[in-house]
Amino acid sequence: MRWTIRCGFALCLTAPALADAPDHGAKFTLDETVLTFDTESIDDQPDAEIAYGDHDRLLKLLKANPDIDTLRLNSQGGKIYAAYRMADVVIDYGLTTQVDGVCASACAYVFLGGARREMTRGSRIGFHQRTWSAADISAYYDRWRKDEGWSTLFDFASWLYVDTQHETYEELQFYLERGVDAAFAIETLQDRGGSMWYPRRAALEAAGVLTPADPPKPE
Repeated sequence: MRWTIRCGFALCLTAPALADAPDHGAKFTLDETVLTFDTESIDDQPDAEIAYGDHDRLLKLLKANPDIDTLRLNSQGGKIYAAYRMADVVIDYGLTTQVDGVCASACAYVFLGGARREMTRGSRIGFHQRTWSAADISAYYDRWRKDEGWSTLFDFASWLYVDTQHETYEELQFYLERGVDAAFAIETLQDRGGSMWYPRRAALEAAGVLTPADPPKPE
């Protein structure tokens, strides 16, 4: 399951999967002022996800189509730092973000980049505690131990302890920067045994994840 894998930045850049470059363009469709990013509806790419290069494609489309004001999202997630890069582009352009389907795991970071944040009825936004599998940790250690000077596994464990705290701080800082309630941000770090947490609309609005709907205008 894509969203259960914690992926360090350096490891992601060197992962073998990058040899088969995804078709970033297939994830994007444009309808007037609404740009849709959808990793769940690509028939010939069942494992499509947020990946490095998506932010470049997003930036090119925005530059070429200055009338775009909304980024519509439907994605189960993908690479964490790729999502952060996309979020930076969204923030810089002041886009509205809208979930239409699902926006889970790393997709939530892209969504939180929106100046206004919406969700269509029946859609869901999912959060989970980051994880890093034993196999990926082992691969990371083997790849970087010489460059990082880790003489023993204890050296690596010491680095990992500090790095994990840094990532947690970075994540919480992002939530608060985007106006999310601190208690809600902390709740996203809760260990749920690998399960995704899908809060209801009212909770998302109360926490500042969703922009509350405009009240009806008086007649």
